[in-house]
Amino acid sequence: MTSSSVAVIDYGMGNIRSVLNALDEVGAEGELIGKPEDLGPFEKAILPGVGAFQEAMENLNESGMTESLNAHVSRGNQLLGVCLGMQLICLDSEEDGFHEGLGYLNAHVVSFPQEAGLKVPHMGWNAIEFSRDHAVFSDIETGSDVYFVHSYNVQCEDESNVLATSNYGVPFVSIAASGNVLGMQFHPEKSQGVGLQLLRNFISL
Repeated sequence: MTSSSVAVIDYGMGNIRSVLNALDEVGAEGELIGKPEDLGPFEKAILPGVGAFQEAMENLNESGMTESLNAHVSRGNQLLGVCLGMQLICLDSEEDGFHEGLGYLNAHVVSFPQEAGLKVPHMGWNAIEFSRDHAVFSDIETGSDVYFVHSYNVQCEDESNVLATSNYGVPFVSIAASGNVLGMQFHPEKSQGVGLQLLRNFISL
């Protein structure tokens, strides 16, 4: 176990391999963690994911990984939620009903407004505009493009948690943080140089 060791949480919700590959590319030691008891030694963890909020929370709860993540965060260790993972760290989601999340971020997951006439999912490259300074933005310029695939978006109750926003017909939160918990609505592992730099910066936090 080294300072660059990163646990990648495997709870059956996709895109694990691309995250591990990206970590390898930035010189980190990504380790796939599927058992709750194996998360303990890690100071940094990534919660990735693609798919439905309800199924994801059921998988985390039934596997015991929710309790392990709670302990990880309460110890002050770093956690990064990516795409669906960012939504899971929120209080709740309105996707297919109302479902409670992990609650690390004072935020809600909502649908894009139908009246905006938007094609959903929001898929492709879009800019992130910084809302405030943060170490995760080291060597990255505001307005940089990253790669999104999502049908729901995060709205924060506390503006101080918003690190960056993007716009898809309506503004939404693309990066948020609360203490030692960080969320990115896009896929840094698929966002080329900017995404890799974001992962480097997370590892350095």
